[in-house]
Amino acid sequence: MLKLENLSVYYGGIHALRGIDIEVEDGKIITLIGANGAGKSTMLNSIVGLIKSSSGKILWNGADITGRDTKDIVSMGLVLIPEGRRVFPNLTVEENLRLGAYARSDKMGIKKDRDRCYTLFPRLKERSHQHAGTLSGGEQQMLAVARGLMSSPKLLMLDEPSLGLAPLVSRMIFEIVREINKNGTTVLLIEQNAHAALEIADYAYVLETGVITMQDTGAALLNNEGIKKAYLGEG
Repeated sequence: MLKLENLSVYYGGIHALRGIDIEVEDGKIITLIGANGAGKSTMLNSIVGLIKSSSGKILWNGADITGRDTKDIVSMGLVLIPEGRRVFPNLTVEENLRLGAYARSDKMGIKKDRDRCYTLFPRLKERSHQHAGTLSGGEQQMLAVARGLMSSPKLLMLDEPSLGLAPLVSRMIFEIVREINKNGTTVLLIEQNAHAALEIADYAYVLETGVITMQDTGAALLNNEGIKKAYLGEG
C-alpha cells in the first residue's frame, strides 16, 4: 500500500530522516514510536507533501508520489490528522465535519460517514451545534479524528493523538483507532505513548534521530527488553 524507500529529509538545516525504509500494509495498524525530535512528525509531513524530501521515494500502491502536491495526495486517500488537533474553533462541530468532506460530492456518502462519526463519537453528536473552540481537549481530538474520517481515507495517519489527554480519554481514543481499523481503514500511528501504541499495532518501527533502529510486530516489541527499558519505563 504505502512504501518509503531510502527516504531522506532535511528540515531546518537538520538531517531529520536518514534513509528511511517503511512499509504500511493494507488493512493493518502500523505504529512508529520514538522520542521527541526523532523525526516522526517530519516523516508524516513528508508523506503528505508538506515537507519535501531530499532523496528516496514515497510509493502509494506502486505509484511514485514523491513531490506531489498535498491536495493531490489527499485526493488519493492519504489523510493526516496532525498533532495538536487543529480544529476550526469558531465553527461548529457539524461545520468542522463538513469541511472534512470538502473534496467530495457524493451527498449520500457524506451523510453516511457523518452518521458513522456520530456513532463512533456520541459526544460529538450531543455537541454538533457547539463551537469547536469550546470543547474539551479530548472532545477536540475526537473531532479531529472524525473530520479526518469525513474525507473517506484509505490510509489514516495520526500524529500523537493521545498527547495532553487524560488517561481515560486517551484509552478511548486508542479503542476508537482500533475500531476504525476493523471497519476497513489502514492506520499509520505516531505515538509517544509506546505501550498503548504497541498494544494495538500489527507491526511497529522504532525511530531514533532519523534512523529506524528496530522493527517487529507490536507484540514482540512490547516484550523486547530494550524497548521496555527505553520506552515503557520498565527494567
